[in-house]
Order: sequence, then C-alpha cells, then structure tokens
Amino acid sequence: MSAHEWQQFFVSQFSHIDAWQWAILVLGISEVLLAKINNILLYPAGIAATVLSIYSLFVAQLYAECALHLYYIVMSVYGWRHWAKKKNEPAVTVRFTNQKEWLISLSIIFGGWVFLYFALVTFTPSTVPVWDAWVSATAWAGTWLLARRKVENWLLLNLSNAFAIPLLIYKNLPLFAVLTFFLFVVACFGYIDWRKLAFQSIPAKKS
Repeated sequence: MSAHEWQQFFVSQFSHIDAWQWAILVLGISEVLLAKINNILLYPAGIAATVLSIYSLFVAQLYAECALHLYYIVMSVYGWRHWAKKKNEPAVTVRFTNQKEWLISLSIIFGGWVFLYFALVTFTPSTVPVWDAWVSATAWAGTWLLARRKVENWLLLNLSNAFAIPLLIYKNLPLFAVLTFFLFVVACFGYIDWRKLAFQSIPAKKS
C-alpha cells in the first residue's frame, strides 16, 4: 500500500470508532503516561483499559492476547498493592533488575512462549500461534518487572510492542496498532526517566 492508501485506511478506521474503542484508547494512553511519571494511578487506568480490550481481541481470535490481558489484571492488582506505601514503611523505589530477577524474567518469556504456543495450537483456531504466544510471553515478563518497579520492564514491554504492532495490523486492528506504537514511543522515554530514578536511589559511596 502507498502512503496515501495507508492514510485513507486509518482515516476510515478512525471514522468508525465507537465509544467502547475510544475508551480503550484514552485509558491505554493514560496508563502508559502515568507509568512514565511513576504514578500509581496507572493501575486503575490499566485495569479499566484491559477489561474493555479483552472482547475486541477475542473477536480477532488473538487468544493469547486475551490471556495476556487477564494476566494484566492480576498483575495490576499485585502491582497496585506492591507500589502502595504501607504504614511505617517507605514506598517501593525504582531499581535495576538483579540477576535472580533476570532469570525469572527469561523463564517467564521462554516458558510462557512454549506453554502458550501449545495451548493455542491445541485448544484454539488461532492462525498465528507462534507470533501471538511470543508477544504475550514477553509482555508477561515485562509486566512482572513493572509491578516490581524495575527499570528493564520498559525493554521487555517494548520487545513485545515491536512484535505486536505488525501482528495487530495483520489482524485488522489498526487502532490497537496505533495505540501500541504510541506506547512504544512513550516507553522509550519511560526507560530513560526510570534509569535516572534508579541511579538516584543508589546510595553514594563514602569517601
């Protein structure tokens, strides 16, 4: 497709957006912007966007993405509690991922990829099981790191986003693709901001 044809395609898609899809778009953008500035309100916004997204993804037969969004809800509740400042305890600070957490993240990615692939092939009519499973598995790991306020969550989430954008276009979900591209860009800045916060939390060495 030419640039003009792509422009016409997206204009036609936007002209048919209903209130349901606008809500997903606004809440999804709000979630990532709140995450970028390290604001705990990202979780209620994310939960609302996730609940609304599941139906659209199910209709598009992106079953692993549906499972991923159910996982998002669980991890959002966990992250919300983990981030919250407890009585007589300091708030959880932004830090870098340690070796143990990297091993857990890699286990989530590759274990989740294999599990989701066989689940999709066995129990669903998915036409993109490898692709769908990879997008979801990498996002699973990124979401776990996000809940623990680890800088590298942005890297894994953007790895997922990079594969999700063409998948969503292929599945005729251009609005989700546009939202994911926006999230990709914001996540790049989020990574930079969180690195600064993590360095600030490292105690200065005594001379």
